[in-house]
Amino acid sequence: MNLDGPGGAVADGGGTHGVRAAGRRPHRAAVMRMTMSAPTLNHRATGYDARQAYCMAKAAELAYHDRDRIEATAAEWGFDRVRHHAAVFEPPFALSDAQAYTMADRRMVVTAFRGTEPARLRDWLSDTTTPPRPGPAKTGLVHYGFAEALRAVFPSVLRAVEELRDDERTIWFTGHGLGGALAMLAAARLHFEDPRLAARGVYTFGQPRTCDKSLADAYDKALAGRTFRVVNNNDVVARVPPAPPFHHVAALRHIDSTGRVRESAPAVSGLLDRGKGLAADPFAPASDGVRDHRVKAYLVALEKNLP
Repeated sequence: MNLDGPGGAVADGGGTHGVRAAGRRPHRAAVMRMTMSAPTLNHRATGYDARQAYCMAKAAELAYHDRDRIEATAAEWGFDRVRHHAAVFEPPFALSDAQAYTMADRRMVVTAFRGTEPARLRDWLSDTTTPPRPGPAKTGLVHYGFAEALRAVFPSVLRAVEELRDDERTIWFTGHGLGGALAMLAAARLHFEDPRLAARGVYTFGQPRTCDKSLADAYDKALAGRTFRVVNNNDVVARVPPAPPFHHVAALRHIDSTGRVRESAPAVSGLLDRGKGLAADPFAPASDGVRDHRVKAYLVALEKNLP
């Protein structure tokens, strides 16, 4: 199981769009209780929504599973159509594949990109010598590795979105870690290159810095109120690649050391949080930064913040 992935927990569902943690098949009464209390995906959600964030994190987690599990869980959530995306590419680093899935029901289309272990991204995220690539519609610049990963998988994603989307369905993107970078870039490509397919919402979790300031500023202006970058406390992946030259998009939602979701990371408390548990090697498996990056850690915190 990927360290960047579920970390022992798997996705499951209940109700039309219910999302719950999996385990042994529960008693029927328990199913009813979980179905009634489970958060639901909202195809018309606007602004940051705690329930939407939790459900999108579950969708991002599901991307770490195999095709059969993705299709079965999507069906339990009420999404009866699923398309899978996988591509290989040749960056100068260890990672050479990108994966995602797209699911649709009668109200929304959701694409979730898979992440990977932070250790596999170490070379990518510390590299400042490989020239970046032009951004969507030649807007700004994008980190070389992320640009190549999206270039490889995007044609399949675009075909699925075009196939499954209609005037009634809204489009959503999500992803964890590397998947968050690809989700943001996919939304950017659609907005700047094919506005008729513009995303209704984008939720990323533990997303690394993905592009330069020019693209980040253009993206923030274009998708204001529709993109939310969630970062869990000391998550090491969210602190790389170095800035400058790379920048984050805005609309941060920071999970502090108590598990509370805040609209920003206050300067003083943010420094205190980052001082807790940091190891000499931030990518070491036992480091606070790697533990905070696990998708399970995001799910636990986001569930606690449900209204």
